[in-house]
Amino acid sequence: MSNGAVMTSRTTATKKPFYRALYFHVLVAILLGVLLGHFMPTLAVQMKPLGDAFIKLIKMVIGPIIFCTVVTGIAGMGDMKKVGRVGGKALLYFEVVSTLSLVVGLVAGHLFHPGSGFNLDPAKIDTKALTGYTTAAHQQNTVEFLMHIIPDTVSGAFTSGNVLQILLVSVLFGAALAAAGERGRPLVTMIEGFAHTFFGIVHIIMKVAAIGAFGSIAFTIGTYGIGAVLPLLKLIGAFYLTLVVFVLVVLGAISRLLGFSILRFMGYIREEILIVLGTSSSEAALPQMLEKLERLGCSKSVVGLVIPAGYSFNLDGTNIYLTMAVLFIAQAFNVDLSLTQQLTLVGVAMLTSKGASGVAGAAFVMLTSTLLVFPLIPVSGMVLILGIHRFMGTGLAIVNTIGNGVATLVVSAWEHELDRSKLNAEMLRRRAG
Repeated sequence: MSNGAVMTSRTTATKKPFYRALYFHVLVAILLGVLLGHFMPTLAVQMKPLGDAFIKLIKMVIGPIIFCTVVTGIAGMGDMKKVGRVGGKALLYFEVVSTLSLVVGLVAGHLFHPGSGFNLDPAKIDTKALTGYTTAAHQQNTVEFLMHIIPDTVSGAFTSGNVLQILLVSVLFGAALAAAGERGRPLVTMIEGFAHTFFGIVHIIMKVAAIGAFGSIAFTIGTYGIGAVLPLLKLIGAFYLTLVVFVLVVLGAISRLLGFSILRFMGYIREEILIVLGTSSSEAALPQMLEKLERLGCSKSVVGLVIPAGYSFNLDGTNIYLTMAVLFIAQAFNVDLSLTQQLTLVGVAMLTSKGASGVAGAAFVMLTSTLLVFPLIPVSGMVLILGIHRFMGTGLAIVNTIGNGVATLVVSAWEHELDRSKLNAEMLRRRAG
């Protein structure tokens, strides 16, 4: 028997049945959650703690995992010039693709006109439900954002859960270890051991991912109901169609230039996509994304820097949401925007999309911030979107997750630290499994 035949038979023998796979469990849980939310909404709302508990479990380990990954990656580099170079390339990529995603959302808003026909009067809109969001948005300015990156204490970065604060502490700690040279090697080895342990904790937590997805989706459907979606179905449909086009065309073109298929990559991270679908939180997939991108052949140092930074600076789905939502509100109030005003909107959204990192309901706060800086459009129009925000938030979180994965592969290839043999082998193995 040939070696190829032996390997084929081994793969067949060890292939996990689909009904035992995590993605299948999560998918079934999402379907059950939708059914419970629709037919038994009162009971479904009570399932919220299941989703909240799963997200809290994931957030519990995000800080330590980012710290361990970034520190060992930078210490392994040994050259702070390289750290700066990788960070610079990542930020350049983030800004280019972020601008493109904002423009895509703007173009889609003009193509679909989702707000046409509402003919609303700002004076007749009840804005009580927006109080918390507008307060948070007023607090998010550029200086406040930059100061908020610096934690009050080292431990405070981890207790707050702010990714940028954790990233700052991790970079400084890794730089100090790299400068220590051989004296810091025992500590690096110990931190690598901690990293393996925390990833082991993630694997344990993922065994209850289906329960978390069930609780979150049941609560969403039970609270808002399918009926809440119907009046704004045009906006939701246009938004999701735009997300699909962005992923397949823009991210697909970038992926093709790197030598792989975006659809195959999405298949590779299908469990993470389904977890984000069920929980409406891209953070729920962060630890697994760090691990999977290393397995795809990206260097640990690039993964450790790009993924955490991307959660604040590379929000493709959120950017599309911002410009489409602003145009929707403008159309609903019959506000015509000139080309100059629309270009200004893109510039403002580019800034405000960075200003709500670590804030609960970040995308909605970003939208509020954009409208407050752009007073031509009534902020009260956000009441229209409040009821369907969670439905739209699920889609933007999925695209944010996919976009950050592609960004990591791009920067790794740019640094000549992408092992293409591992990339192709993992993609093929995952497709076979």
